[in-house]
Amino acid sequence: MSADVSRHVAIDLGASSGRVALGTVQAGKLTVEVLHRFPNGGVPVQGGLYWDVLGLWREVLHGLRLAAGHGPIDSVGVDSWAVDYALLDEHDQLIGGVHHYRDTRTDGVMEDLLTRMPREAVYDATGIQFLPFNTAYQLVAHERQAPGVLGRAAHLLMVPDLLHFWLSGRQVTEQTNASTTQLYDPRTGQWAGPVLDAFQVPAGLLPDIVPPGTDLGEVTSAITHETGLAGTRVVAPATHDTASAVAAVPARGEGWAYLSSGTWSLVGVETSHPVITPEALRHNLTNEAGVGSTTRLLKNIMGLWIIQECRRAWGNPEFAQLYANAELAPSGGPLIDPDDARFLPPGLDMPQRVQAYCEETGQATPQSPAEITRCILESLAVRTSEVLSALENVTRQTISTVHIVGGGSQVRFLNQLIADLSGRVVVAGPVEATLIGNLLVQAEACGQIPEGSLRDIVLTSEALDTFEPRSVPATRKPLIGQDQAARS
Repeated sequence: MSADVSRHVAIDLGASSGRVALGTVQAGKLTVEVLHRFPNGGVPVQGGLYWDVLGLWREVLHGLRLAAGHGPIDSVGVDSWAVDYALLDEHDQLIGGVHHYRDTRTDGVMEDLLTRMPREAVYDATGIQFLPFNTAYQLVAHERQAPGVLGRAAHLLMVPDLLHFWLSGRQVTEQTNASTTQLYDPRTGQWAGPVLDAFQVPAGLLPDIVPPGTDLGEVTSAITHETGLAGTRVVAPATHDTASAVAAVPARGEGWAYLSSGTWSLVGVETSHPVITPEALRHNLTNEAGVGSTTRLLKNIMGLWIIQECRRAWGNPEFAQLYANAELAPSGGPLIDPDDARFLPPGLDMPQRVQAYCEETGQATPQSPAEITRCILESLAVRTSEVLSALENVTRQTISTVHIVGGGSQVRFLNQLIADLSGRVVVAGPVEATLIGNLLVQAEACGQIPEGSLRDIVLTSEALDTFEPRSVPATRKPLIGQDQAARS
């Protein structure tokens, strides 16, 4: 390999699928080739919901074998969804399975714990949005479900950190994922001791926190034997997939926000420091760590998950046809609150849940798949617009452009709805922002690209689509219960 060419492997684990991709950096540009795709999803076991983490590991090893066939690989790094974790014993063996954040074991736990430590105090210590599946609440639920389990555990590793441990032999928690747990202090960059104490989470479980771009050493001899990779560095990228995606937002200057669009919609702005204020708490905004010592001030919205589950209930028609039919359905119809708790669990009754919400709120009931899909898409666009306005209020900055990245950036109808309903210019792409961010953080850590050049490389490597607002923003009633402090 010539000195001006480097190769890196990104392992990207999403809630519905995973990928192993090869990124080649040459002459200031990045090319990405997905080598292996594989399905992912929750596995129900005795009333619980789990991830098949060993099955994912098998697929990752297969992808790495394919990567090794392309010649020397400079580095490999893993990103995934947030909040979920594995417990290991003193021999570094898994204790039980890895629970899925949609497992109902956390029902009511958040409300109970906030009687131990007031909401305002928890937010001041962590700056994190109150969601029932945050790691803090999962751990308490785990202890209640299996008394003594936290005492028996020697280590806790977030999902991507677990895979980095299996690759390199080193146990750490990468900062962007640590910041999602509601156990992390964004001001100090360390674990939040008062929260650990209040929720009775043993501090000794939690490894050292490292920033994105940390070199964890070479792959182990066992990995070399299994995959053929030799001398490859294990580099922790921004292991929270949203953090990797935001790192690849092709933006310059000020006045922009991002929407990482997929199973979840994550709407936010990038700031130089955490914004932990009463107003941020009122809007239930989250402060998560980003690349380059930035903070991602954002809001989690339920996202395209609702359509994904409706599609499953309808026999898996093509997404393109669903969206095309929805565009032909009447506009200005009923709206749902995407963040209503009823839409969180999986289930083939998702279309009925949408209809029930509309009926309960005195709106017309969407009947056909096209009407239900349009209802969901318009609701997501309205909710996005609401969050953008909240971010403007909290930061006192004007947002004129919204960068949509991720798989949802391909939904042109949704992109246009967001432009129309928010009155802002929408720039869509790149679709593979998570992979790109992961790969370029690795490349920077390996010294293959200049520090701080990541977004410039994205701008020169990717084609983008622009959606202008077609009219003055339409007036739509606010979604039920928006931004209530108690909202999950």
